[in-house]
Amino acid sequence: MDATTSGATPSMPFHAIIDQPLSLVSPLQQTFHRLQRHCFGDSTPGEFPLATNPSIVLHVLTTCDLDPQDLAYLEATCTFFRKPANFAPDFELSISELAALDMCEKRAIFKHMTMEEKEYLKECCGRSWKLVLRYLLAGEACCRREKSQAIAGPGHSIAVTSSGAVYSFGSNSSGQLGHGTLEEEWRPRLIRSLQGIRIIQAAAGAGRTMLISDAGQVYAFGKDSFGEAEYGVQGSKVVTTPQIVESLKGIYVVQAAIGNFFTAVLSREGRVYTFSWGNETKLGHQTEPNDREPHLLLGPLENIPVVQIAAGYCYLLALACQPSGMSVYSVGCGLGGKLGHGTRTDERYPRLIEQFQTLNLQPVVVAAGAWHAAVVGRDGRVCTWGWGRYGCLGHGNEECESVPKVVDALSNVKAVHVATGDYTTFVVADTGDVYSFGCGESSSLGHSTGVDGQADRHINVLSPELVTSLKKINEKVVQISLTNSIYWNAHTFALTDSGKLYAFGAADKGQLGVELVGQENERGTPEHVDIDLS
Repeated sequence: MDATTSGATPSMPFHAIIDQPLSLVSPLQQTFHRLQRHCFGDSTPGEFPLATNPSIVLHVLTTCDLDPQDLAYLEATCTFFRKPANFAPDFELSISELAALDMCEKRAIFKHMTMEEKEYLKECCGRSWKLVLRYLLAGEACCRREKSQAIAGPGHSIAVTSSGAVYSFGSNSSGQLGHGTLEEEWRPRLIRSLQGIRIIQAAAGAGRTMLISDAGQVYAFGKDSFGEAEYGVQGSKVVTTPQIVESLKGIYVVQAAIGNFFTAVLSREGRVYTFSWGNETKLGHQTEPNDREPHLLLGPLENIPVVQIAAGYCYLLALACQPSGMSVYSVGCGLGGKLGHGTRTDERYPRLIEQFQTLNLQPVVVAAGAWHAAVVGRDGRVCTWGWGRYGCLGHGNEECESVPKVVDALSNVKAVHVATGDYTTFVVADTGDVYSFGCGESSSLGHSTGVDGQADRHINVLSPELVTSLKKINEKVVQISLTNSIYWNAHTFALTDSGKLYAFGAADKGQLGVELVGQENERGTPEHVDIDLS
C-alpha cells in the first residue's frame, strides 16, 4: 500500500525519509538531536525508546482515532511504525496496521464478522487494514450509519435516534409508518415493536419503509413490493408492522435505497443487490416487477467494494472505494444525462463516471435526485449533473449537463453533505451553513424573504442561496433530507449536531411532525420537531 491510501494526495515513498547517521553531525548537534527527538538509547542509535513497550504506542494510536492516511504517514516517516510489531493476532503486522485493525473492531458492522469474513474484506479493500478502516469510515460518513438521522419520504417521515430507536409520522395509507394501523400520524410516534432492536439506517419510498439493524437484518413495511411503481395501482397486500425480509437473511445489509420500480441494498462487504426492475436486463439481470429475490449487481462492481448507494428515478449511483481512491459508478436510465457519461443512453451494467478524474475530484458523498445527481468532493467542491429544470443544478440556468460539472457559485464554500430531490438540491457546508437551489414548490427550499414569511418562498432558485431561515436557529446543521419524488409535494428536514430536528415544506399529511394552524398545508420556515434524536 502506498503511504497516503488516497489518490487525492501525492504519494510519500518510504525511501524519501532518510535517518542521518550520527557520524555526519557535530557532537553539539548530536546532543541537541538526542534531546529533541528523545529517540536514541545508550546502545543502538536510531532506536525509538517506546519500542521497549510498543503496547503503549498502540494504545495511543487506537484511542486517538487517527485517520487511515495519518497512519500511513507514520509508516512512511519512521521504521518503527512499519516493522512487524510481534503482537497477536498477526505477529507480522506493523503497529499502524494493528491500530487500524483495532479501530475497525470498534465498528458494529465489523466486530461481529468471522476472521474469514474480515480477511475477505481486507482482500477486497486492497490487502491493508488501513484501507479497510478507510472503507468503514467512508460508509459511516456518507450514510450517517450508527448516528441519528431523519428521512423525508414521499408523504411520510422516519427519524432514527443515535441509540437506534425509530419514530415515524405522516401518511400511512399502506401501513408505511409501522404502527399496525392505516391511520395518519401528525406527531412523531415511536415504533414500539422494534424495542430491543438497534436500527442504524433507514430508507423511505412511496408507501414503503425499510430499516437496517446493527445485526445486518432488514425490516420492511408498507407496500408488499420491492418494484412497484411510485404512482400506480396499490398492491394487493400491505404490511403494517416491521417484518424481516426473509430473502435477505443470508446477506448482512448496511444500507437500503428505494428507487422507482426497484430497490437496492448494500452488503457489509460492499456488494450491491437489487430487487425487481430487471426486465430487459435494465439492471444486469432478467426478473419480473414482483420479484422478491435479491440479485447481485453484475459487472465491474462485483469485485470493487461500494460504500454508499443512491437511487433516483430508474437509476442507481454507487460510491466505490478502491486503493487508488474513491469513484462513482452509475447504471439504469440515462434520460436527461443523469448517469453522467456525456450521453443520454441507458446503461445495463455499472459504468465508471470518468469526469471526476478529469476534474481531479475525489468523491466522498453521492446523491441521486429524481432526474439529477450531485457529489461532494474531499476538497469540498460540489458537482451536479442531469436534468437542470428549475435550476436544480445550481449553474444559473435550466440547461441539462450530461457530465458532472462543478458548481462555481459554491467556490468559497467547503461542502460536507449534499441532498437531492425532485428538481431540488441542498448543500451543507463545514460551518453548518445550508444552501439550496431548484424548484421552490411547497416552500421546500426554506427561502422566505418577506416580512410576513410568505413572499417569494415558492420562487425557483437557479443558483445556490444561503438558507437564512436555518442560520437563524443558531444550530450547526449536519444533515439535510428532502423528498425525492415526482408525485408528492416535497418537505425538508434539517438535523443539527445537537440532535435537534427542524422541518419545513409540505405538511398536508402530517409529514412535518408539527401542529398546523387553520387551513395551513405547508410551512415556509423551519419549525422545531418535538423529538430528541441525540
